[in-house]
Amino acid sequence: MSANVKAAVSPYPKKRFFRRMEAYLLLLPALIIIAAFFGYPLSKAIQLSFMHYVLFEPNNIHFSGLDNYKSILSEDNLPGILFNSLIWVVLTVGLQFGLGFALALALNKSFRGKNVYQAIVFLPWAVSAFLIGMIFKLMFSERNGLINELLMKFGLSDHAVPFLALTGTSIYPVIAAMIWYGVPFFGIMILAALQSVPKDVYESADIDGAGKVRQLFQITIPYIKPTLILTVLLRCIWVFNSADLIYVMTNGGPANSSHNLPSYIFNKIGYSTDYGQASALGVMMLIFLTVYAVVFLRATKYDEAGDI
Repeated sequence: MSANVKAAVSPYPKKRFFRRMEAYLLLLPALIIIAAFFGYPLSKAIQLSFMHYVLFEPNNIHFSGLDNYKSILSEDNLPGILFNSLIWVVLTVGLQFGLGFALALALNKSFRGKNVYQAIVFLPWAVSAFLIGMIFKLMFSERNGLINELLMKFGLSDHAVPFLALTGTSIYPVIAAMIWYGVPFFGIMILAALQSVPKDVYESADIDGAGKVRQLFQITIPYIKPTLILTVLLRCIWVFNSADLIYVMTNGGPANSSHNLPSYIFNKIGYSTDYGQASALGVMMLIFLTVYAVVFLRATKYDEAGDI
């Protein structure tokens, strides 16, 4: 056997070297792209977070240590923005997941006109967030908005409510728009996972007398658990980083009461042009989301998911 191994080894040192390095050479283009489009912006953001860097003060740019982090943590707006970020993610992802799961279960059955209905249901995912924000802003408008018209028509309110101008509650219309926008994503992902569950497993469960609810919790969910975990993980990160609907519908107002962390970063850059503090907020978000991803994967036991 040792003779065969020696025979298999190339007698040419250069060929042996390239064979050992083959995997790294194939990965090199991807690593260069990641370094250029991910590594450089990340390192630049970390660098700026430790600098006093205000665009309107070009002669006062200098290293400031932890001053940006101290200024952010001492801001009065921060507790409210953190609370908004929390309810923004929990309510949005929670309701998107529940509605998307129900949608996928319904579309996993055979019925007449299923393909047409499926295409219509998934349309919101193909519409731009800007357009969705403008439509929901019009719907919740105090003047001739659909929501106010319905409330007054059914006697639930005797006057128009300025939903987008109420301090403390103006973020909820934006959450409603975000829920409507994201349900198709969960529907598509969960429907694809449901269609991978073997039919004979359900047939065996029917023979054993297992009801639909028991099949759902003991067969369906365990089978598609890896997809559920990854979908929720990614969606939480995307929703947490999302600010476009907030910017279109309320611009963070009134009085910063509907800002989440990403929209507050846009506000820092757009109005105060303080790239240092904006970068510090971005670095804090990166650390938080990294910790969240690690804790979430361990808490949900992703490595063991699907082993049934």
